[in-house]
Amino acid sequence: MSLPRTCVIGAGCSGIAAAKALHERGLAFDCYELSDRVGGNWVLANSNGLSAAYEGLHINTSRERMEYSDFPMPKSLPDYPHHAQIAAYFDSYVDRFGFRDRIRFSTGVARAQRAPDGTWEVTTARGEKQCYDALIVANGHHWNPRMPEPAFPGHDTTQIEQMHAHAYTSDAALRGKDVVVVGMGNSAMDIAVESSYVARSTHLSGRSGVWVTPKYLLGRPTDQIKNDPRVPFRLRRWALEKLLLAQVGSMDKYGLPRPTHRFGEAHPTVSGRILDRLGHGMISPRPNIARLHEHEAEFTDGTRVPCDVVVYCTGYKITFPFLDPELVSAPDNQIELFRRVFYPDIPTVFFVGLLQPLGAIMPLAEAQGTWIADHLKGDYLLPGAQAVRDDIAADQAAMRKRYVASKRHTIQVDFDDYLLDLAKERRAGAARSRAAGFALPVAPRAGTGVAP
Repeated sequence: MSLPRTCVIGAGCSGIAAAKALHERGLAFDCYELSDRVGGNWVLANSNGLSAAYEGLHINTSRERMEYSDFPMPKSLPDYPHHAQIAAYFDSYVDRFGFRDRIRFSTGVARAQRAPDGTWEVTTARGEKQCYDALIVANGHHWNPRMPEPAFPGHDTTQIEQMHAHAYTSDAALRGKDVVVVGMGNSAMDIAVESSYVARSTHLSGRSGVWVTPKYLLGRPTDQIKNDPRVPFRLRRWALEKLLLAQVGSMDKYGLPRPTHRFGEAHPTVSGRILDRLGHGMISPRPNIARLHEHEAEFTDGTRVPCDVVVYCTGYKITFPFLDPELVSAPDNQIELFRRVFYPDIPTVFFVGLLQPLGAIMPLAEAQGTWIADHLKGDYLLPGAQAVRDDIAADQAAMRKRYVASKRHTIQVDFDDYLLDLAKERRAGAARSRAAGFALPVAPRAGTGVAP
């Protein structure tokens, strides 16, 4: 049986998971990667120029919760591996399952254009053109920096060096300087800690409080504490709040603003060192910046401090530069997808890794990749169009109800809950496919769909 031919854009942790699923199911595909190696964001000084990795970066989810289901990470690795160990793991994954020859390295996609018959004409940066039946978008969402909006007064006249966290590669940029780190997320906490060991002074500036979650609770990695998605979320949250308050205490004990939201209503900030450095006075918590002067930062409480460098840890924009924004885009980081994968208006485009889990992306991308591959092979069938739209609307309403309104919380999911719900939907879709006679949802028009 002829099968659809697929283009995968990106060979980071999500793209290789999708590529592996296609490879195992005998589906023909090409994976385009701008870099000369796999690993995406976890490759320091990646040749694609898009990585946000820095020398001291370690993952903030534990090894056992980030590994792919059929390729465990070596037990010799620490609970929270260094970025170089993670990048090596991705390389080993590709070689173990034997699809490296399907990845076109150092080949960026300039444009993916949908033809009238529903196929995709993919044009590389070198001008090469190929035709595909399906398009899997796995270009990541931590590569296009978002600066403060609006910019701080004085930002265009100050002599202070200003950089986004995406441009930060080592603490050498902060050594001996007066540093202000803006943000309360994971990158902000990590960079502030690194700065506190080498800078003359380090200030952590934020508009609102967060729940700082240590990397260990009850003597084990925090994300390995039982979190049964069959238990109502409000009960799980209550238990974890009690545990955090008992072990860590209130954030205002460390000089940080007390969060105005409940745990789980914003993406958690995971750090094993920030509270220690705050407690030792090596990081000074500050409110939001009010103005940048020539060589000083002024905060909303009126205080001013000497400042040589400001590091903005203010998030990223979700963009797809190879797609016509009139066709697919994410204005203000908003994009409505069925279970974060299927785009309801275009049945031949799919997204992998376009979510922000309370946990690691890798196992979720793996599940998404196998889901898409089953769909392309005819083993999964979507619900009806109206059911898909109703599901998306309910998901968006639930997200708005639960999370703090911000551009950071538009693609949030709970790790275990998402996997459980996805497994249920895949079983339901398999039953629909059997009832329909395993018809192919994506017709093979672009040429042979038989994998080499």
